[in-house]
Amino acid sequence: MQRTQFGGMACSIARTLDVIGEPWSPLILRDIYVGLTRFEQLQQDLGISRKVLAERLKWLVESAVLERRVYSDRPLRHEYVLTAKGLELCDLLLVMVRWGDRWTAGAAGPPVLYRHHACGEIAQVDLHCSHCDRPMHAGDVDVLPGPGSTPPPPTPTPTPPT
Repeated sequence: MQRTQFGGMACSIARTLDVIGEPWSPLILRDIYVGLTRFEQLQQDLGISRKVLAERLKWLVESAVLERRVYSDRPLRHEYVLTAKGLELCDLLLVMVRWGDRWTAGAAGPPVLYRHHACGEIAQVDLHCSHCDRPMHAGDVDVLPGPGSTPPPPTPTPTPPT
């Protein structure tokens, strides 16, 4: 499968898209997160072709988001589990859920609810600043170059008219 590679860009969004930027990967992660860990379960739930599912699972394992584990020796069968890296990536999915529940759920409401283990309440993800713990949204931040950024291209010098 030919894919555009974003992993070499000096951009965390592009690097994340390199791992899960095609449409099936987040849905595969969602299913594994909720407990559908076997190939046949994933294929049946998603209605995805076996070839595409195998390619996506292979990529997610190579990206260290999933781990492939044997659950049966005879016949040989595997299941897929989230790594620590994969479980943290599911945090991104919870942010997507909040947006989707607000903007796309319609009159029927959210298709899934999430109960927070710490308090036992139905809740949704809310972004907070890691420094002051106040709410943090896109309109509340300035974007500055970080230590891993690449310098901007030089500004061309205008040529004088002849």
